Amino acid sequence: MFKIRTSKYRHVFCDAPRQEACHTGFKLSTVTGDQQYIKASSKYFAVALFGGGGLVYVGRHDRPGRFIPGSTPTLHGHQGAILDFEWNPFDDSMLATASEDTNIKIWTIPDEWEPIDAKGVSKAGADITESMVDLVGHSKKVNLLRYHPTAGNVLASTSSDYTVKLWDIEAGQELSTFDEMQDLCQDIVFDYKGDNYATACKDKAVRFVDARASRVTGMIKQAHDGVKGVKVVYMGESGKILTTGHSRASGREVKIWDLKNLDKPIHTEKIDTAAGVLMPMYDVDTNVIYLCGKGDGNIRTCEFEDKAPFFHKLGDGFRSTTALKGVCLVPKRGLDIMKCESARLLKVTNNSGIQPLSFFVPRKSDAFQPDIFPNTASCDPAHSAEEWWKGSSKGPNLQSLNPRETGGSAGQNGESKKKFQSVATLNASLKKAEARIRYLEGKLDGAGISYDKKR
Repeated sequence: MFKIRTSKYRHVFCDAPRQEACHTGFKLSTVTGDQQYIKASSKYFAVALFGGGGLVYVGRHDRPGRFIPGSTPTLHGHQGAILDFEWNPFDDSMLATASEDTNIKIWTIPDEWEPIDAKGVSKAGADITESMVDLVGHSKKVNLLRYHPTAGNVLASTSSDYTVKLWDIEAGQELSTFDEMQDLCQDIVFDYKGDNYATACKDKAVRFVDARASRVTGMIKQAHDGVKGVKVVYMGESGKILTTGHSRASGREVKIWDLKNLDKPIHTEKIDTAAGVLMPMYDVDTNVIYLCGKGDGNIRTCEFEDKAPFFHKLGDGFRSTTALKGVCLVPKRGLDIMKCESARLLKVTNNSGIQPLSFFVPRKSDAFQPDIFPNTASCDPAHSAEEWWKGSSKGPNLQSLNPRETGGSAGQNGESKKKFQSVATLNASLKKAEARIRYLEGKLDGAGISYDKKR
């Protein structure tokens, strides 16, 4: 399995995290499905908890510690369990949640949010219960969410009603509906520019859909022969896609397909005979793939190359006896670049909390290493939802990870972001403004000054 070659990432390594660096104390949601169970922005992460009202814990990467049920602040507001969530790639504080209640809610995390302090101690505080936007349209539970990679505030959702809907969350309205799936959707991913998306369904088919026209442009009728879930990844701008699944003999496998000819895979890599679904975490900047299996302790690392043999093994990956329940990649803007941290995965476990797994490339120099840190997607959208919907096609805006060029931070670049406000907040502001107007009108009337009273 996997060939070895010379690569600057060949010796990438990951040590087991220290206990004090982990996030613990959670009683995780018992909901099962095809979701990752955890998602992260460069500042926060979110994980669903056990309890009514769709509890979600939103933690900060720099504030590990112990969660205390009933004391540590959480986010909640749905009428059913949370099935998936997704961070806006252009706003580290904006979270979308999907629920069994058929609704999608958009939340903004306050700048002062700190449920656990710098010493790892839980802090008392108010829960987040007021969403900014509610998206209503699905007739059954909403299973998966994915933000558009280049257009601002465009969100895709899949549901048990066998549809995919695209939303403009700034306008709070539906853009389109795709209804040609014949079974439950197990995965959905956008391509590099976001012009198309792919869905993997329980009927074993992978469909490629024009995102604007909601029209199928290609299909793999049976990506894998096994009955387990299938995951899909677009391999950057190479014109290739990767799928993971099980063979007829229940062996786990990875396949590479050419989008120009979907009749058969151009490469198949046998992995092992474990039962858990393989979740591929792909770093498009470095072409490194982190293969994570549900129920596995180990994480395999390999590098993708757009020619045979396609996969090249990198080091020993990460080995552990603690089973993985869910996993996600932290955006590059949230990494410790000067320590040569090339990737960080957040691993959800049943009994050991959330473990940050940092992968490092060994280097002797303390200077910025541009060869292992190419430019990455910035937090500025390439175009608006309206521009994209009218036909604009662009790759993501890129930014340097060099701290000298980012002012020591690779986060939001110090630029102001459009802030969403809930209906309740706007109504309160309106009432305050009206009271102020009445007060000023009284002053004018008392002074005998005439004015236009039409409002």
